[in-house]
Amino acid sequence: MTELEALRGMIDRGEVQLGVHIRKMNSPGSPVYRQMENVLPLTGLLIASLLGIWLIHFYVGAAILMAGTIAWMIKVQPRIKAGVFERSAALALESELNFDALWAKDALTLYAKLPDGTERAAARKHDWRAFVRGMPGSGFGA
Repeated sequence: MTELEALRGMIDRGEVQLGVHIRKMNSPGSPVYRQMENVLPLTGLLIASLLGIWLIHFYVGAAILMAGTIAWMIKVQPRIKAGVFERSAALALESELNFDALWAKDALTLYAKLPDGTERAAARKHDWRAFVRGMPGSGFGA
């Protein structure tokens, strides 16, 4: 059993939480970035606001912009964040090469709360393999 297989099992059992740096992963150049997911809703909002200003009145355009921004923050942004997390986690847990690349990019973190109440966390400056090997129930004799 490899460390990645053990980590997958611990994540599935809820013993370890995988954290994803959403801003880093939802940026151009990231393998999980989807430009249209980010640009299309905001472009539509801006066009609707400008049309409201042009066709009706400044206050209507401002109201469209404000309502659209609030709707985007409440409905669209959480969906984008969840999608980026899911795609990033799937990519990272697909292979050790992917996990190592995202770990080196400082896009991933690991967190565990042990049964005795102690907490353990690991980020880029730590060795994620040592974190996994040190966890009870990992199969590495911690």
